[in-house]
Amino acid sequence: MTDLTAVDATLAPAAKPATRPARPFFSSGPCAKPPGWDAAKLATESLGRSHRAKIGKTRLAYSIDLMRELLNLPDTHRIGIVPGSDTGAFEMAMWTMLGARPVTTLAWESFGEGWVTDAAKQLKLDPTVIRADYGQLPDLTQVDFSNDVLFTWNGTTSGVRVPNADWIPADREGLTFADATSAVFAYDIDWAKIDVATFSWQKVLGGEGGHGVLILGPRAVERLETHAPAWPLPKVFRLMAMGKLAEGVFKGETINTPSMLAVEDAIFALEWGKSLGGSAGLIARSDANAAALSKIVAERDWLGHLAVDEASRSKTSVCLTVEGADEAFIKAFAALLEKEGAAYDIAGYRDAPAGLRIWCGATVETADIEALGPWLDWAYAQTKAAA
Repeated sequence: MTDLTAVDATLAPAAKPATRPARPFFSSGPCAKPPGWDAAKLATESLGRSHRAKIGKTRLAYSIDLMRELLNLPDTHRIGIVPGSDTGAFEMAMWTMLGARPVTTLAWESFGEGWVTDAAKQLKLDPTVIRADYGQLPDLTQVDFSNDVLFTWNGTTSGVRVPNADWIPADREGLTFADATSAVFAYDIDWAKIDVATFSWQKVLGGEGGHGVLILGPRAVERLETHAPAWPLPKVFRLMAMGKLAEGVFKGETINTPSMLAVEDAIFALEWGKSLGGSAGLIARSDANAAALSKIVAERDWLGHLAVDEASRSKTSVCLTVEGADEAFIKAFAALLEKEGAAYDIAGYRDAPAGLRIWCGATVETADIEALGPWLDWAYAQTKAAA
């Protein structure tokens, strides 16, 4: 373990704070449940019934309608519930639509690197790869939009996001594929610039894992209907039927059997989001949480943002540096907070530089972010003293 005895030697041993965050759930996925959530509040009439029965189809379609409403998604874009969480949704899009054009992949964190691996080693497309280190954003002016372009809107493991969609031209020739799993419901997304987007309920909505959401714009549908992939497609990836888009998938007729309990959980979260005023209310909560955490960081010399540029800094999966800390220090730091019930799951992602990662999405309360600050001081002092 790194010797931290010389780091911030003026820091006095912090007393254990008297007040804990009421809900110490700061995991970046699965994320905190919505405030007021209780399993007893979930509708259960669809449980034990076929998802193809009227009640199952109705609830699935209702969840799609709620997602469309909260995302302000135009009627030109379709929404489908698919297997495999965000990963399954994004790989479904890659396997079914890539190969018609050259491919450019952007990678500045682990999941973007995963799409590079899929494009290069699995689909063997020889993609153009534009990379940046953790904490930084690639040079977006390098992107050739005559290619299909794959990127993460919000890099969950690096705390770096694209600032907006202004860098994407309206007259692009290729398709844009956005892994938006930590971005939807937290940022205002220009859907005219996005041909394919994916996410999972387990992020900003605080839903359960295992299900992905696939959003297709009209140019993506055209690609599906005019391009036949050169590789075989497993059944769970097949979006076409008799040469046409399988429209039922985007009306609640899922490709495989969904968990209706997870669907009801997502409906609870979506209805909660609607009660806040929809997307604007959810975005405002994330903004307030990120601002509260930034204030904590600004007041402490030993804390910093991995993403130095505020314009590309995540407002959901906020990644922090801890001066002089290595992986062992962070592991001990996070374990102390978990043992005290003050913060759960805040160690940085395993592939990222050693540091903290604190979820600031809409299901987290700002008061809990504020209450976390003194606990970070305490854990830092305790871990440093033990080093």
